[in-house]
Amino acid sequence: MAAAMVETPEDEVLMARAAWLYYIGGLNQEATAKRLNTTRARVNKLLSDARDAGLVSITINPANVGLLPVEELIRTRYGLDFCICTPALGPEKGDETDRILAPFAFRAVGAAAAAHLRRHLAEEPRAVIGTGWGRTLEQMTLQMAGVTAPGARFISLMGSLTANSAWNPFEVVQSLARSTRGEGYFLPVPFIADTPEARSVLVSQQSVQDALDLGRRATMAYISLGELREDCLLRRQGMITGDELAELRSRGAVGDTNGLFFDAAGRGVDHPLNHRTIGLGLEDLRQIPTVALVAGRAKLEAARGFLASGIVSGLIIDGDTALELAGSAPA
Repeated sequence: MAAAMVETPEDEVLMARAAWLYYIGGLNQEATAKRLNTTRARVNKLLSDARDAGLVSITINPANVGLLPVEELIRTRYGLDFCICTPALGPEKGDETDRILAPFAFRAVGAAAAAHLRRHLAEEPRAVIGTGWGRTLEQMTLQMAGVTAPGARFISLMGSLTANSAWNPFEVVQSLARSTRGEGYFLPVPFIADTPEARSVLVSQQSVQDALDLGRRATMAYISLGELREDCLLRRQGMITGDELAELRSRGAVGDTNGLFFDAAGRGVDHPLNHRTIGLGLEDLRQIPTVALVAGRAKLEAARGFLASGIVSGLIIDGDTALELAGSAPA
């Protein structure tokens, strides 16, 4: 039989991944199709083409498998529906290397998240997409050109009146709505209220309740994780003080998502800031399909903690951080 022709490099990568999951990972064709977000018939064709092209013999040609074994390890360890790793950029470690590679990690994870979102919008024309904030979400919005989803609704899952930047919650939602011709909604309140009492007053407003209710109906939520370091985004934007950062660390906090601070087990820490943040809570996120975006090795500790919570159903992570996460002990 003549060898099957591979039309594009993407086809060859997909063949290798299907072969690895089926022959090495032990998944059946239906599970392999779900893992690759395609049909069982497509998987059957991929496996056939892989054999015909010589990709599969006694062993699998690993050239295009990439970090798939790492993805599977992380997915299994943390009970995720999926884990997507971008390519690793380099083995060197250190603050200077991390600083140089960080922009590439943001762009890579943002692009992978955009691809995942595009697939979801194609499957769910009336999708409700919950969003957080940050540089990774900003990069995701920049990769959505050419996607049309007029029935989709995008809703910020946190207070949207923050510093004026391309990655604040309002701009993330507006950019996605603009790109897809969908509708954008946001929480018309501050990210962090001045006091718990002020938070209660703001949350009681009908417009805020309506926005929160829409967020709880999200068909997919994309949130990023923040590290608790002096140069973290929350500190640079002046949203928390140096003293608050130190207090959070002293109480066991290892990271945040949407201003919700959690410890190494993914539990919310007992700190006043967690009683002033306005948005969907950790238990709300647990009830909807939530995808965590992790870009940069500085976020390793936060990623370990949040994954331990069992809240997220999917993870999109840069390859260098994924390798460290896979090599570390489970939280």
